[in-house]
Formats: sequence, C-alpha cells, structure tokens
Amino acid sequence: MKKIIASLVAATLTLSCAAPGAIAQDYAKYSPEAMDKELAKIATSRLGVLVPMRDNVGLSTDIYMPKGAKGPLPTILWKTPYNEHKLKGGTYRYVLESVKRGYAFIVQNERGRYFSQGKWEILGNPQTDGYDTLTWIAKQPWSNGKVGTLGCSSSAEWQLALAGMNHPAHAAMVPMSAGAGIGKVGRFQEQGNWYTGGVPRNLFFVWLYGVDNPLRAELPASLTDEKLRARIEAYNDLDPSKPKVDWNKQIKHLPVDQMLTSMGEPPATFEDFIKRTPADPAWRKGGLYHEDMGWGVPALWFNTWYDVSIGPNLELFNVARAANTDKEASANQYAVVAPVPHCAFSRLGPDTVVGERDMGDTSFDVDGAIYGWFDRWLKGDAKAFPAKTPRVQYYMMGENRWKSAAQWPPQNAKPMRLYLRSGGKANSLYGDGRLLPEAAPANEAVDRYRYDPMNPVQTIGGGDCCNGGVVVPGAFDQRPIEARSDVLVYTTDPLDKPVDVAGFVDAVLKVSSSARDTDFAVKLVDVAPDGTAWIIGDTIFRARYRDGYDKPAMMQPGQVYTIRPTPITTATRFGVGHRIRVEVTSSNFPKFVRNLNTGGPNESEKDGIVADNAIHHAGEAQSYIELPVLR
Repeated sequence: MKKIIASLVAATLTLSCAAPGAIAQDYAKYSPEAMDKELAKIATSRLGVLVPMRDNVGLSTDIYMPKGAKGPLPTILWKTPYNEHKLKGGTYRYVLESVKRGYAFIVQNERGRYFSQGKWEILGNPQTDGYDTLTWIAKQPWSNGKVGTLGCSSSAEWQLALAGMNHPAHAAMVPMSAGAGIGKVGRFQEQGNWYTGGVPRNLFFVWLYGVDNPLRAELPASLTDEKLRARIEAYNDLDPSKPKVDWNKQIKHLPVDQMLTSMGEPPATFEDFIKRTPADPAWRKGGLYHEDMGWGVPALWFNTWYDVSIGPNLELFNVARAANTDKEASANQYAVVAPVPHCAFSRLGPDTVVGERDMGDTSFDVDGAIYGWFDRWLKGDAKAFPAKTPRVQYYMMGENRWKSAAQWPPQNAKPMRLYLRSGGKANSLYGDGRLLPEAAPANEAVDRYRYDPMNPVQTIGGGDCCNGGVVVPGAFDQRPIEARSDVLVYTTDPLDKPVDVAGFVDAVLKVSSSARDTDFAVKLVDVAPDGTAWIIGDTIFRARYRDGYDKPAMMQPGQVYTIRPTPITTATRFGVGHRIRVEVTSSNFPKFVRNLNTGGPNESEKDGIVADNAIHHAGEAQSYIELPVLR
C-alpha cells in the first residue's frame, strides 16, 4: 500500500512544465542528494516550527528563505496533508525555484497530519487554520505582508474556502486541479467530488484509506522546542504502514459503507461521509467552498480536461469572476486548461499522449505563468503578468492546439442540439442508434436495456484520479464496452466539416424503469475514421434526485421522467470524417458506485435487483444532447 500511496502522492505533486524555459533549471536531473546540496547552498531553513492556531494547536511548518536576503520577502505558502518534511520532487523544485527568485517558501502540514498537532479533517480547516497561518506570516519580521498560495489537488483545494475570507495578506493564489475543495457552485453540487449527479465516486474510498489515520502516532503536545522538533523530523517521518490492498478486488465490496471496516480499519471520515446525501447540511460544516461565500483573491487557475472535477472548477472560475465581493479580485481571474489528467502538468510538451491518444505538442510555460503571476501581485511588478493575457487559455483536443477566449464558455459557443434516435434497437455498437438534428416523430420506438448491478459496465478511461489504479484516466477506445447490449449507442454520420465543441455539454433524457431507483450514465465519444471511439467525457445521474438533491423521490414502473445529468465539460474538435457519439447506460464502474436499484439506502445495502430501463425519444418525450459549438 505504501507504494500505491507514494505513487498517488507523486502524481499529485507533479507540477513542473516540460516546455523550454518553464523552470530556470531542470531539477528533474538532480538526485535528492543533489537537491539537498543545492538547497543548502541558496537557502536558510527552519524546520519544525509550530505555528499557533487560535485554539492553541500548533501546525508543523518548514520555512525556506534566500540566504543573505535583505528586506521583507514575499511568501509562497504550500499547505499539504502529505509527508513533505523530506521534500519530494514536485515540491522540492518549487522550493528551489522560489527561493532563487527571492521568495520565502513555506511548507505546512495540515492539522492532524504527521508533525502537526490536533485532529485531521479533509481540507485542514482553511477558514480558521488557513486564515491564522496567513496572519502569522504577515506578522513575521521577514515578511512583506503579501502571501501567495500554491499547490495542486490537496495543496490547492484548501485555498478555495480561504479565498472567500478575503484575508488582507492573501494577495494571490494558484489553485491547480482543485475540484475536491468545491461544495456547491452553479449546476454542480458534488460536495468535494464525493458525488457526480448524486452518485458517489469510488476514488475517495481509496484515497481516504491512504490518508486518513485515526490511529496516528504523534509527538507530545508539550514538545515545542524548535531545534529538537527539527531533529526529530529529520530522523523520523510518522508515516503509517498500512496493509497492502488489492483495490481491483476490494472496490467491489458490498455493502459500500463497510468497504474499509471490512479490512479492519477503524471507523473514521469515510464512514461519516458515506452516510450523507448530496444535500446533507453537514457538507456546510467542513472546509468546502460554496457559491454564497464570496470571493476575495486574484487567482490563476490551472485545470485539465481529463480530471475528476473539470466541470466544478470552470463553474467556480465563473462564480469567482461574478462574485464582486472584492471587485479587484473578481476582475483578476485567469484560467488555463490542459489536455492531461489530474495534476499531470509535467506531461505538457512535444508529443503528448493522454491515455492512448496523441494530443500533439501541448507545450505551455506553466511555471513562467505562475511566477509572473506571483511577481505581479506579491512583488508589485505589473509587467510580469501582462494585462493582455487572455482570461482563458484552453487546449482544443482534436485540433491539437492552444486557443484563448475572454470567458468560459467562449462567447461564440452556440448550442447545437442532436436528438437520440433509433428504430428501437440502439443496443450496442451494432444497433441502429443515431444522432440527428431532427426530433423524432410521435411513433418512434423506445430503446430498452437490462441493467444488472452485479454485471456493471466497466469504466475505461475518462476523467479520474487517485484511485489505487482501478481506473487509468485519459482517452481510451470505448468499443469494448460499446459491444455490450446494455449500452445504447447513438452516432452521427461522418462529418463533412469540423465541429468545434467548447463549454458545458448538456444532456436531457426521457427515461423509465421497472425499478424504484436507478442511475443513468452518459458518455460523449469522438469516433475516428478508423472506428476508434475516443472518450471525451462522461457523467451520471441518480434518478431519485431528478427533482432536486433535497427532494429524493422514487420512480413508478413504466412512468416517463426527465433526467438532466450533470454537464460534461470539454473543448474538442470532431474532425472531418469523424462521428459524434453518445452512449447511454446505467453504470460506469468502478469509477462510480453501482446503484442496486432497490430504492433503499444504496450504500448500506448488499443485494441488488435487475432493472429494465428505457430511453424514450418520440413525440413530447425527446431525449437529446446539446453541444456548445463554436460558430
């Protein structure tokens, strides 16, 4: 398990850009020993500093400053739940480069992690611990009073709720792949990516096994001697050694709420969260950002198309721009979206392959943009991040080039509706399903399929992360699952001109079922001339939440209902000779928890029933997908 978690942490912390000039030195060529020597040469370090919070809990903090620096310094803060006392590659590179550029760099462990005191909670109490840390930094004699927050995944997600506090020292932020810090924004109510469309995602079950540690060892609270704590840090890591898990097997465990306790884990965060619904008030009590919290910090957002949370990230980008609780902050929001998985910005460069698809030359000066941004807001260098920089820079997959826009979606994106059509036999790749611009006549047949939760449709690629290897994110061929009879497949004719899609892709399904509750999963696919069916994005929705997450309602057999899944978010070109495809089914496992179709408390049940599900597309019961097409 240690190897699995180490690989996940390494992936999460991989931030450097492969583009020439992205970092002044290629630290990837350095051994850990060489980086230690380099750091000792250029920096003074204070390790094991206990920064006091308002409740007297101390957070373990390591401070790196340029040797011989004169005058107050701007500071970059990197907060983490991971073991960074012995610096690792991604973090180490940023420490070295920041110090060389005249910044103080702080790595702080969240409360309850490793050498920090207190009890851990996901996101580390950003509105209190994050706020108090900024206050402490601003008061230090070496600080110029301006702090920038930086990080990817867990090192980014805590920044969001803190940004709503508008701390006077919080001058700028760079959140990267930060969706798990988002509660409810706009059309997305994913509660930190715990859900998509009310369906729990399995990734957090794996992640929490590696991170949550209710039996953690810790130093005595009375041990506050800074030099002694620094030496203890150097000699120890307090890293738990948990039993290795075969996640490909364990992820199938039922009931879901016993997935971790069945392995002997003490009840902890997972058991609390899995009992909740998407509208549970408890989601407001943690560190998640919600759309009514305001926004107070200029932000440079980095996101990726094959991430677990691209939709909420871009929705929050729009929320931050519109908030106007701090007009300067809302007027200074910028976004970059790359065609790679979660936090994989180091893969940007020539000949990028994502999954199995060639994305071309994706080079982008990630670190040049980051330091230009921080120089602008922390050092007051207005020229470092030019005013003419586009608000949104995004990679158009399929066309394989970077594009820019003044907003998201781009202003020239107009809806194009394609209807799900068939003669009643859209089952599988070999059926008669079609995507057409014309609505179906009143007598068009219904498409039916049988969903057995004990034989779910397998996940192949798409947006995901941090799941112990049970899903590999990226663009993969979907034909192996499109061959199944419980997958409905709808496809256009080959295109005679390119169709560029950029924005939020909406689906509307008219559905019925023999079950009281079931799920409906939708996938957008680009079919190449040779037949390869590249996944672009996917979504899912639990039928009981069709009237709202706070109004669950069971289905009546045979009655037709309207389902509006959470939008798919992407930018992709469907080229000449390509075809646009939509898949509809009722499972996408192991990415999402299976619906057992009983209508009961799904995550605490063990036995499921088979559901006979149907997609309607006739008369007033039209099912369709709406694509934001650049005109």
